[in-house]
Amino acid sequence: MEQIRVCTHDGPGAKPVIRTVPWPEIGKKAALIKVGACGVCGTDLHILKGHWPKPLPWPFTLGHELGGVIVECGAEFTEDFMSKPLQVGSKVMIPPLMPCGRCYYCIHYPESANKCLTPVYYGRYLGFDKAPHMWGGWAEYVYVDLDMLPGTKIYKLPDDMSLRLGALSEPLTSCIRAFNRATRAGGFRWGDTVVIQGSGPIGILAVAAAQEMGAGRVICVGAPETPRLALARKFGAEATVDIEQLKTPEQRIKAVRDIVGGFGADLVMDCSGHPTAGPEGIEMLRDGGTYVEMGQFTDAGSINTSWHRICTKDLNVLGSWGFTGNDLPLGVDMLYRTRNKYPWLDMQTIYPFTEDGIVRAVADAMAMKTVKSTIVPWPELVG
Repeated sequence: MEQIRVCTHDGPGAKPVIRTVPWPEIGKKAALIKVGACGVCGTDLHILKGHWPKPLPWPFTLGHELGGVIVECGAEFTEDFMSKPLQVGSKVMIPPLMPCGRCYYCIHYPESANKCLTPVYYGRYLGFDKAPHMWGGWAEYVYVDLDMLPGTKIYKLPDDMSLRLGALSEPLTSCIRAFNRATRAGGFRWGDTVVIQGSGPIGILAVAAAQEMGAGRVICVGAPETPRLALARKFGAEATVDIEQLKTPEQRIKAVRDIVGGFGADLVMDCSGHPTAGPEGIEMLRDGGTYVEMGQFTDAGSINTSWHRICTKDLNVLGSWGFTGNDLPLGVDMLYRTRNKYPWLDMQTIYPFTEDGIVRAVADAMAMKTVKSTIVPWPELVG
């Protein structure tokens, strides 16, 4: 019987171990997905650093930003979450957080289903010991089963969409939801000046999302110049502010305000997760502006700021965490519609699916040598 290779880690700081598992028997509502590409997310890095605040089922398979193709499916596995038909050969992506549809938040506040009380998590909360042992994207295949895990959601990708592009749909959707939250709060309007704090993968994606959703001007604050700030400008950032060159908050605030002119930016979005971003970003805003925090996916520490400044500047302050099931088609559509407009694939540095390849992908991401380290188990699927 054919064997399938999956990568596991035994705990924070542990080296990756590639194990083999048998080809599974596919249930009637299940499918086996061949992974074309899977990104290394900041969440993966936090987990490997030991920063994750909740217990984790070590050992398990990391990786939740994936694009793949169905190679086998059951008789009742026939459509995706949006009722698009699925079959062997369909290109798909799997979001990491899948709301159950039955808990308090899912029923009463579907727009906040990202806060589901009993979600399904691929690449995080499903341990390797759970058969058939393929629950994350750092693997040759991922198994999905709607009988075993009813909250599972699958999204069909366009037939001619690159699986590398599909692997960016999950992080891009997080950015889209953050801007939509600001719009609903009256804090983001067509033509607004936007400052993005952070030039990692989420920051770069936010630069593109801001423009596609109506921003008039976009400035990116981050580091290093190569490869990150240079890529932000290729994505359309009007200007960048290098925090390695301007080392004090006062210098960075002045640089941004000099660029935007007038009274400050309309919206500042933190994609860095660093505790110092908040106090700086608030001072980059005009009075009455909006600050969106979406970078604090793990607890990076208290933010030392003055509530007096938030009050007297009359600011909107919003948090945005992940996305809901209904948000994801927006990310897929934006990537597909703009596939020739932005240099999406320039974000990705490709690594082979080997233990050494995974070590290098993680190390380079942690050292900010890449924008988006991406693991490719089957190079023939991505060209």
